[in-house]
Order: sequence, then structure tokens, then C-alpha cells
Amino acid sequence: MSDKIRAFVALKLPANTISAIKRVQEDFKRHRFPVRWVRPENVHLTIKFFGDIPKNDVTKIDAAMKSCAGDYAPLSLSAKGAGIFPGIARPRIIWAGISGETFHLLDLRNSLEKRFEEIGFKKEERPFKGHLTIGRFREKADTGKLLEALKKVRNFESEMFVAWNLYLYKSDLKPEGPVYTELLKVPLTGDKIV
Repeated sequence: MSDKIRAFVALKLPANTISAIKRVQEDFKRHRFPVRWVRPENVHLTIKFFGDIPKNDVTKIDAAMKSCAGDYAPLSLSAKGAGIFPGIARPRIIWAGISGETFHLLDLRNSLEKRFEEIGFKKEERPFKGHLTIGRFREKADTGKLLEALKKVRNFESEMFVAWNLYLYKSDLKPEGPVYTELLKVPLTGDKIV
């Protein structure tokens, strides 16, 4: 048995947002792109990806999450629009964007990143782009069809939802796709709103 786990911190989506994401996936699926779709119930908003960490690091991650979450109020967000990372010419990821209290989200993420760095985790150098990964390309896709598909979902927006908690998940990679297990649930109990 390994003493390491693959872990990440994320915000969980409510059922109505997951249903909206599923509809966006269905719009893309009509074009038969070479994409491995994320199961709708697995779609989440990643705040920090740790990768493989020692199991006993969960205790210090818990303390860091709690110290940060105590400063922040719950966030009002929605899923909005869709796009391709890194770009249409070399598609790798289909994503849904995030709208609402995104400045608050960025501030929360930066605060968490600082606390995680203080307890020994490498700081993420790439700028944070809050998004929901909904599919991963297996190979290049037709640019014209991608542009057509993106036009159809550009005005997509889910209902607003409130993110009340931060979650630490363990990710077990399986042939049929990742299995996420909730390890920690930390409520956002502060009053800091950016």
C-alpha cells in the first residue's frame, strides 16, 4: 500500500450546474470530436493541484485550509461560456468558464497558495484561470467545426450557485477515468469579500 495520494483542493458544483455542464457537453458531442469527456459528476473547480503527496500531509493541508477559509465568505459563482486550452489551433482541453465573484475567488486562491507554500508546497507559477474542465482532446480536431461548436455555447450560463466549502479530494486514476474521494470539507466562514 502506497503512503502517497494524488490530491487537489476544489470547489464542488451543485446538481443544477452539473446538469448545465452536461448540456454543454452534449452540444459538443454532436460534432463527434476526438474527446474523452469528463463525467459530469466529476466536474469541479480546481483551486490547487498538489499531485502525489505523502498521506500524512493531509493534516497540515487541513490546518492551512481552515486558517484561510476562516477569513473568506462563501462565493457566488456560475459557469459561463466555453473555450479551448491552449487554443483552437492546438486543442487539448474543453472548458466552461466561471463568472460571478471571480475577484473573490482569485483572492481566496492566492491566499491558499501562500499558505500552502508556507507549509512546504511548491507555488503554482502559472496565472490562475478559474475554469471547469469538461473534456480532453485525444488528438487534433477540425478547427472549423470547433469554432462552430464554440459559437453555439458562447452564451451559455448556468444559474448562480454559492460555494460554501473548500474540499480536499484524493484522485485515484482508473482505466475508466479518475475516481475522486472527498477527504476534507472546510466551510468558508469569514466575512472577507473582495
